[in-house]
Amino acid sequence: MRIRATVVAVSGVLALSALAVPAAQAAGGSSYSPSGLAKLAQAHQGTAGRSAYTASTAADPYALDLSFSDVKVNKGKPIVAGTTTHGTFPVTYTVTHGADVDIHADDFLMDVEIYRGTTIDNPTNELFGVDWPSCTDTSTTTASCKGTIDVYADEELSNSDATTWKAFGFALALNGQDPTGDDWSKIGYAEQDKLATTRLQRLSKLTVNAAPEPVKKGKTVTVTGKLSRANWDDGKYHGYAGQSVRLQFRKKNSSTYTNVKGIKSSSTGTLKTTTKATVDGYYRFSFVGTSTTPAVNAAGDYVDVK
Repeated sequence: MRIRATVVAVSGVLALSALAVPAAQAAGGSSYSPSGLAKLAQAHQGTAGRSAYTASTAADPYALDLSFSDVKVNKGKPIVAGTTTHGTFPVTYTVTHGADVDIHADDFLMDVEIYRGTTIDNPTNELFGVDWPSCTDTSTTTASCKGTIDVYADEELSNSDATTWKAFGFALALNGQDPTGDDWSKIGYAEQDKLATTRLQRLSKLTVNAAPEPVKKGKTVTVTGKLSRANWDDGKYHGYAGQSVRLQFRKKNSSTYTNVKGIKSSSTGTLKTTTKATVDGYYRFSFVGTSTTPAVNAAGDYVDVK
């Protein structure tokens, strides 16, 4: 079971505080989170505000001969999250390591996570996968790895998280040692920051209703709807105000929508416009998206023209 953990270095004394979340059993894996283990290693290494250790003490981990490359989060697409649904998003990368590094050992721990902030030393928020990654050797010193980022929006996200995030990788070779002990001289550690970027976006929804149905040719069709998006602060969907939205039309038996006109959403996200009925077909609203909110199309609403 993966555990979300926080490591705090206070006057050189490490306190490991673990908070359990829904997690799958990882065979041969660790009960510590990648975030927690990375911080624990950093604290011993001297990169996370350590005061009781110095670079020359036996407590320091040795530099593990390992690096990350070709990191891709969610296949290069933004991570889009609603208000409550758990989402799992793929992470792929290549690992290059020394011939003496056994990345398949039961106590070898490695992961790529994402964080918001300037550097991993002081992140505003972090996300990682429920399960540990799996790696397939491509040579004696390289491997192709697949992991995940798991998102529980109602537990982990606020609206300010709809922005750019960075990827961070770490590897820890425990070599049979206790990671909560004082002597890390037999434990290997490698970390690499800013491996890639990804963007988190708030899920958008768009509705449409065209009336009257049916309508006489040449008469007015009134099209209404609403543009809304997930609010991670309160777990609800709210209207997205002042956004440009296009009214589009598709003729019956056609597969292509064409633009009719552009309008803006109201202060509550509602939409309303009119057009003249010409032929049978489908009306919909289309939103191109913003940096914080993905594009979305409403399902077409059919109008029969008499």
